[in-house]
Amino acid sequence: MLGNLKGLLVTLGVVRRKHVTAQYPDPKKRLQVDKRFMGFPALLWDYSNDEPFCTGCMVCVRACPTQCMSAQMQDNLRHADGTSRRRKIIETFEINLNRCIVCAICVDVCNFDAIEMSHEHEMSRFERNGARSNLQQLLNMGKKFQSETGWEPIQPEKNLGSAEAVAKLKAAGGQASEEKAPEPAGAKKSGQTGADS
Repeated sequence: MLGNLKGLLVTLGVVRRKHVTAQYPDPKKRLQVDKRFMGFPALLWDYSNDEPFCTGCMVCVRACPTQCMSAQMQDNLRHADGTSRRRKIIETFEINLNRCIVCAICVDVCNFDAIEMSHEHEMSRFERNGARSNLQQLLNMGKKFQSETGWEPIQPEKNLGSAEAVAKLKAAGGQASEEKAPEPAGAKKSGQTGADS
C-alpha cells in the first residue's frame, strides 16, 4: 500500500512538470533549433548580382565521403556580357539527403562561399526519392538560411559576382583591409594544423 502511494506521488509530480518533448506533426509545437544547429547543406544566392555563388567546380562533389552530390557546370552568359565576374555557373546540382551524413566537408572545401549547412533537418517524404533535392530546392533552402541568419560571404572581394559591388566594397573598406595587424609570435598560419606545430 505504501509503495502504491509513493508511485502515485511520483506520477502527480511528473504530470505537473513542463513538457520537454514536442508533438512532431504539429508545426505549432515544434521546438526551435539553436542558431549553431547544423542541418543539411544548401546553396547560397549572390544578391549583389542575382545569381548563385556556385560555379559548379565539383570540389565538394569530389570531397564528399558518401558521394551524395552531383553537379554540372555551364558557361555563364552574363560573363560574356560583362555583367558577371563568374566565367562558369552551376547548371544542375543534386544532393541525396538520405545519404548525407551532415559532415560539412563540402562547406570546408568550397572556395566560393557557395554552400553552407542550413537549419533544415525535417526532410521526411512519402516518395522513395523524395529526399533528392535539386538546384532550385537547394537555392530556396539557402535563401531561407541567408534571410534567417543574416549570412554574409566570408570572402566578398573574391566571391561577389558583381564588379560594381566589389568596387564599392573596396572603396568602403579597402584601406582597413590593407592595414592588417601583425600576427602575434607563434600564431598558426592558415592551413597549418595542430599536428604541424
